[in-house]
Amino acid sequence: MPRLTLIVPAYNVQGYVRECLDSVLQQDFTDFEVVAVDDCSPDGSGAILDEYAERDPRVRVLHLTENVGLGHARNAGIELATGDYLLFLDSDDTLTPGSLSGIAGRLDATDDPDILVHDYARSFWDGRLLPNRRADLLGGAEPAVFPLSERPALLDLPQVVWNKAYRRDFVEAHGFRFPSGSYEDVPWTYTALVTAESIALLDRICVLHRQRREGGKALGTVSRKHFDVFDQYERVFTYLDEHPEFESWRPALFRRMVDHYLTVLEKPGHLPKNARAEFFHRAAADYNRRLPEGFERPGGARGYKYAMLGKDSYPALTGVTRANQVRTRARARNTRHIGRAKRAAMRMIYQSQLRLPLDENLAVFSAYWGRGYACNPAAIDAELARLAPHIRRVWTVRAEHVSRMPKGVEVAVVGSREYWTALARGTYFINNVNFADSLIKREGQIHLQTHHGTPLKTMGLDQADYPASTNMDMADLLRRCDRWDYSITSNRHSTTVWERVYPCSYTSLETGYPRNDVLVNAGAGEVARARRELGAADGSKVFLYTPTHREYQKEFSPRIDLAKLAEELGPDVTLLVRGHYFYKPTGKLAELQASGRVIDVSAHPCVEELYLAADAMITDYSSAMFDYANLDRPIVIFADDWETYKVVRGSYFDLMAEPPGAVATSQAQLTDILRSDEWRSEESAVLRAAFRKRFCDFDDGRAAERIVRTVFLNEEDVLPVVPLAARKPAPSPAQALELVERV
Repeated sequence: MPRLTLIVPAYNVQGYVRECLDSVLQQDFTDFEVVAVDDCSPDGSGAILDEYAERDPRVRVLHLTENVGLGHARNAGIELATGDYLLFLDSDDTLTPGSLSGIAGRLDATDDPDILVHDYARSFWDGRLLPNRRADLLGGAEPAVFPLSERPALLDLPQVVWNKAYRRDFVEAHGFRFPSGSYEDVPWTYTALVTAESIALLDRICVLHRQRREGGKALGTVSRKHFDVFDQYERVFTYLDEHPEFESWRPALFRRMVDHYLTVLEKPGHLPKNARAEFFHRAAADYNRRLPEGFERPGGARGYKYAMLGKDSYPALTGVTRANQVRTRARARNTRHIGRAKRAAMRMIYQSQLRLPLDENLAVFSAYWGRGYACNPAAIDAELARLAPHIRRVWTVRAEHVSRMPKGVEVAVVGSREYWTALARGTYFINNVNFADSLIKREGQIHLQTHHGTPLKTMGLDQADYPASTNMDMADLLRRCDRWDYSITSNRHSTTVWERVYPCSYTSLETGYPRNDVLVNAGAGEVARARRELGAADGSKVFLYTPTHREYQKEFSPRIDLAKLAEELGPDVTLLVRGHYFYKPTGKLAELQASGRVIDVSAHPCVEELYLAADAMITDYSSAMFDYANLDRPIVIFADDWETYKVVRGSYFDLMAEPPGAVATSQAQLTDILRSDEWRSEESAVLRAAFRKRFCDFDDGRAAERIVRTVFLNEEDVLPVVPLAARKPAPSPAQALELVERV
């Protein structure tokens, strides 16, 4: 029998649950079990739990067949628990190092109390840690074990279960279980505390409780779910009615109830405006029904609010909070001043168009900060034209890139009258980066964030840990991300990363990347044409070199001596070089291209055509490898500066340990790999297969169709993803040539 059982319910936490479980399984104390409860989560949380259970026998997973909510999910975990003590850990929270040793040691030292209360801190998305404001209640406890009557101030701690350890036989003896609804911790916490005969304290922060941004948790959003608090306090006082031996706690719990009701009522972002008066009247009814005989109201403004509840006078209560409202309005005025300053710089046309209704059949596209027609947005544009031709499609493009736009595509030059009109009137907004800060999202507008790669390097909030990689203001970044309604992903790895590093209230669409559809759907003719348009001879080998951007490299200077490599590989090899779009063109590649040794394809409008044309890819840390892997063609990693790169930018996994193919750390080694058959060896194929299994989850050739049907046509029946083993990618160049010649 383990000493501790940690019950971890999981629902829509695939971006956080790995960090949670890692914080548990890496503890120095090991005498515990984890009962992870998949509350019929629609995301990948359940699969992640199973993955951990396969690796560690201390983890057991219970998959519920229907969503029952946090409280009943915890109850299901209690039924499976075998430990001496129960700990409840939210699946987006983490344990601090050594916390389980501290808890177990304190339990031993206090002779197994009914409840052990430990400290915690709130962890914010921007890296701040906010200590428990009543941490003073956990220090200097003499005697070491006591009933609540000796430390009644413990009732002033938040009504949560995750800052305590409960002896399991104590829980079972009294039949404690969590109720339905929000605020489910309230009846459990109060009834357990007043019932416990022995309580001990641990003055140590054991849990980092994640404070997600607005919209991240149900009780952090405007909702009628807050009305559940009335049912929960009904359960508390019913318990007192059924247990007269605890009657002395009625005044203290009444005060806690009233304070809780006032907090819900007064805290911004909780109740809908049209529900505030209703909530107040419900609270007033509870106040008068449960007012203990002889109860003394607190003094000051707080006591006045108690009195207004007693009189059921909502207008009088709103007058009490007028000072706070004045301060709130002052802050709002400051925000409006900033907003007006920004709007003053906008075109008058935008201001006038914002007053007009949305065009329900207008979709606004952009890619790579207005650089042209490319990537996932371009693939969605093409599919939208096929499935929903009634929707007008407008691309916002910077003036210097207009010449790159395909014929027939409607263009709105950034800053023009057409641009501001489209931003004001469009219903759908599709981009692989964020739209400009000047865009004001109107009610009814739908933003689809397509992203433009699978993350190997750190992104979003994680970049804050690597300051050399960015000077981005994270708060500004997340305000832009708050506009997203949908975020598309091509694999579960991306889903979990995006949801954690962009913690906003969008819906993840695990559809695959539309830009990769062609890598599955292209036929022999398209592959052969891509080769010939590049000038590559039939039968030659074409290697596509796709180095990524480096923050410590100001301009694109290939880390490979391309001329030397081309010479050593011989005349039957063509090198295509695709510089990162962050870098401006230099004369170095032009000189090499003039010599006929390499082809600079940095400005090629469609990278997917380059993928089709290449026999293999040479890359370093570029996300291009994840897309190219869909073709099931060889990939060679040239990683001469991996140690520097991962220190400066950070990475989500060790590419050297889990590469998609052969790895070279010097040019001599790269040359040997390419001159031999190592680049396409069986060993490389095995590595590639593992890589594809992990990162090619959803790219089955129908991603664009899924997105159009889901987002634009509001269809509910999503096309099922074709399993990886059943997919047939576009033919290799050799296969394509053979098929074309047959025709």
